[in-house]
Amino acid sequence: MTKTPAELELMAESGRLLASVFTWLDTLPLAGLSTLEINDRVEAFIVDQLEARPASKGQYGYGFGLNSSRNHVVCHGVPSSDEILAGGDIVNLDITLEKNGFIADSSKTYLIGAVTPAARRLVTTTREALWKGIRAVRPGARLGDIGHAIERHAKQKGYSVVRDYCGHGIGREMHEPPQVLHFGKAGTGLTLREGMVFTIEPMLNQGVRSVRTEDDGWTVVTTDGKLSAQFEHTVAVTRDGVRVLTLRPDETGPAAGRSDRPSARRRVSPASGG
Repeated sequence: MTKTPAELELMAESGRLLASVFTWLDTLPLAGLSTLEINDRVEAFIVDQLEARPASKGQYGYGFGLNSSRNHVVCHGVPSSDEILAGGDIVNLDITLEKNGFIADSSKTYLIGAVTPAARRLVTTTREALWKGIRAVRPGARLGDIGHAIERHAKQKGYSVVRDYCGHGIGREMHEPPQVLHFGKAGTGLTLREGMVFTIEPMLNQGVRSVRTEDDGWTVVTTDGKLSAQFEHTVAVTRDGVRVLTLRPDETGPAAGRSDRPSARRRVSPASGG
């Protein structure tokens, strides 16, 4: 589960390129675009400008370069020409990128136009929860410390944490051990050690934590129809703490979650990496 220093630098390059995708997305007026248009533009940017590969395309038979999860969609939303973003929406764009054989994974929830204070608060809290989890990462810490920090913050703010999906190890494969739960008890779980690389990607719901998958086999939605938000970074355990490989220029490192601007992976199972 650990990467060599050379492998870590290759992963950092993938992460840097993926961060640049979000920086570029930040300049686009998303209102009025379909989620399929966004997907196509992102894929072209990754392939033509970054000379990299959208790693989600073809993974498990998925046909697109990103997931677009709007409003009550929790994760794995499928881009569509019929889904047009409009003022008041929130949408999570979950993007993966492979360069030099290594994959980076990140997501950001965007506020489209003027959103309600309740929606803005959910998005802000989810971003904060991600950084609570990131700040728990260091050699000798436990995986349960990450989930505990996320869940505690979410509950304090009145939100539920989706338990059906989790973060995961990542490297040459999209999903590697370990699973990274976004809930749990501090001081439990696998001990973190230098060189481990994984994603942290909490999904917070306004209402109950339960979700269901729609008939397309991909799109996961809240069972009560209330809003859901998500943020994700790929992180590495370093000798003295954590390195956020997909850190964006609008963020401020492990202290982020207070001043940075707003911007899933697999179902939990004992045999998978999240």
